[in-house]
Amino acid sequence: MSRNTLSLLLLIGMAALISCSGDYQKPGTDIPFKPYARYWWFASEIKKEDVRYNLNWLKENGFGGVELAWVYPLNRFNPKDTTYTPRQEWLSREWTDIVDYTVRYADSIGMGCDLTFGTLWPFGDSHVEAGQATRRYGDPEWRQVITRSWEHPVSGYVIDHLTPENYFPYIERLIEAFPRPEISIPQAYFIDSWEVETEKLWCEGFGDDFLKRFGYDISPYMDSIYSPGKNKYLYDYMTLVSDKVLRFYRDFDSTLNSAGVRSRGQVSGAPCDLISGYASLDVPEGEAMLFEPEFNTIPASAAHLSGKRIISSETFTCLYGWPGDFMREEQTADLKLVADALFANGVNHIIWHGKPHNPSGYDTVNFYATTHIGPDCSLAEDIPEFNSYLEKVSSFMRMGETYSDIAVYLPLEDAWCKGIMPKEKQFIWAWGYYEMRYVYFPEELNGYSPTWINYSFLEKATVEKGILKAGNAEYKALYIDAEYLDYKLIKRLVELTDEGLRVVIKREPVEPGAVAHSDYSSLVRQLMGSSNVSDRVPGDIIPLLEGPELPPYWCREDHNSLYVFFANPKAAKLKFPLEYGQALNEDTKKIMVTVNFKGRSYSLDLIFDPYQSLLYKISGEKAEKTDISFLPGKPSVRMRAEGYDAPWLVK
Repeated sequence: MSRNTLSLLLLIGMAALISCSGDYQKPGTDIPFKPYARYWWFASEIKKEDVRYNLNWLKENGFGGVELAWVYPLNRFNPKDTTYTPRQEWLSREWTDIVDYTVRYADSIGMGCDLTFGTLWPFGDSHVEAGQATRRYGDPEWRQVITRSWEHPVSGYVIDHLTPENYFPYIERLIEAFPRPEISIPQAYFIDSWEVETEKLWCEGFGDDFLKRFGYDISPYMDSIYSPGKNKYLYDYMTLVSDKVLRFYRDFDSTLNSAGVRSRGQVSGAPCDLISGYASLDVPEGEAMLFEPEFNTIPASAAHLSGKRIISSETFTCLYGWPGDFMREEQTADLKLVADALFANGVNHIIWHGKPHNPSGYDTVNFYATTHIGPDCSLAEDIPEFNSYLEKVSSFMRMGETYSDIAVYLPLEDAWCKGIMPKEKQFIWAWGYYEMRYVYFPEELNGYSPTWINYSFLEKATVEKGILKAGNAEYKALYIDAEYLDYKLIKRLVELTDEGLRVVIKREPVEPGAVAHSDYSSLVRQLMGSSNVSDRVPGDIIPLLEGPELPPYWCREDHNSLYVFFANPKAAKLKFPLEYGQALNEDTKKIMVTVNFKGRSYSLDLIFDPYQSLLYKISGEKAEKTDISFLPGKPSVRMRAEGYDAPWLVK
């Protein structure tokens, strides 16, 4: 038996033990309220004195920790430059030693230090063999190659995320190489956004697994799987892909936990059930780059359902465009607008993107895809106070649990049946429609503090006195607006409504997939005919917030207190990239809102001064405003260069 095979069996056994042991405790998930910074290490020699210099600067400026991210050599984009700064080889003893020193030094000054799990994104490296790499149907020779990595100019393969026999040895190798010293602040290994090509994703044995699952051969349909009229086959294909991708995230989490570290990660872009993917991780992480801030409600909802306290977000990436438009000219007011939009969509821990590694006394190295921070950056004077603001809001947004009145079914079936996004709408790596970046809560639920839910949590949910108890959450009703609904979901909805759950269904659903169920139509009729089903929210369910205009908001309930964060109205429906000076705001805005909580009504006069958001604590007879004021400098407005109107679009 080979070493890798033995290791694999041990890991699988360990994961099984973890899943069935009631005594097993996940690593602690309490991390500082202070924001973290992604700390970019370029593939050059990293010296201890420079690590101390960078970490001390971050500490002095209000950062609570860093995430080490391994990046390609600085001369990567100039192929004529063949000179390379001496560097520590990837996963070598020298590399491990400096990583270990960094983790220890960060801990000694009271900072956390997470590690990016892999050479960069998506993970894989030069040690991944062709047989272990990601595959595509119909092209047996194709393998996705990693080019942006510490190992450049050596190329590596992206690991096959669908096959445990391929990814377990990879995970094990990195866990063995990554140092894990005794530290006071819990550490996480971070997995970045999917960024694996999803088109016709395949693996060894996929066809056999599909035949067993659905009873027919998918191969005749694969060449045209994204064509109009083939959505029933696409849905079945995506269902199996999702199951395999979810297994990867769960294995990633359990294996890290067994090694004594947390999992933190982005599931954005992954061809899977996003809520289940995010719920698999100790710290679900959203992002504010290719997505509107509203996308973060998906990881926030997953955290709510699965009892996760922290929802982080990669923040300020390519704020004004790609690559690095207005770099070193970023304006604090614009950053605050983005952060407030994220807080109003469930985020409670900001990860700055980020801090390039610079030698002691210098601030000359840039990273093209980031908001630059360092001693000489445009934000330098504001960062300590701004970080203090982010810390304060984060602390309140971790109080208790997310408050929600109504669960909204995330229309996964619709996304999978619609297939690949048209080329003219595709972004840099957004090959699929599956990310659901354009999914918003229905306007009629504005005020009900809705959160998303999926079949996985509905499957195990219970109904008590009309209240839906799903995972860690409780809801007064379930809201569904989808063209397609899976057979299993319809059956479950019939059961839940029979138990007393009230469900809002906006239209009669159609069955997705190629395997039709003879009783689907009768079950739909039974469901739609239930006295607990209607096409509008029951009148006796009073919204949490009422008013002619509601700003973006998020709520946390802690025992008998409610914390409501109201973002400045300018933070509504932000689009990326931002215009330079988009936060410009010289007018005070007044909004009247009624809060209905615990049988009481509270009238609030929300006064939004320029650049300000608001936080209220509601408890007993009081509605108290908490001072979270931070006033950035007035931003200037400048247009992008001509021809730079759509920098995200694929050309």
